[in-house]
Amino acid sequence: MQTVNLLIKGKVQGVFYRVAAKEVADKLGVTGWIKNIPEGRVEAMITGTEDQLKQFIEWCRQGPGKAVVTDVIVTPLGEHPFKEFTVMRENYPHDY
Repeated sequence: MQTVNLLIKGKVQGVFYRVAAKEVADKLGVTGWIKNIPEGRVEAMITGTEDQLKQFIEWCRQGPGKAVVTDVIVTPLGEHPFKEFTVMRENYPHDY
């Protein structure tokens, strides 16, 4: 399993991006988290197989219908196992 950090830019807050991402993550079987961050961006950390990550990242480049994604920055990380995929409602500190 691999883990990547995603920084998603564009009109991605207030368009149900995180909720839709959770549905996609659950369908694909990836684990991790997603949250809103300052400057109207969304950040995610996901763990899965290479194929699962590829499919999730492809979805992130489009997002839900009302989103306008301008960039997705993908940063590979060491493996970080998660039990499930979580939508974070607050900006929690993270260490990776």
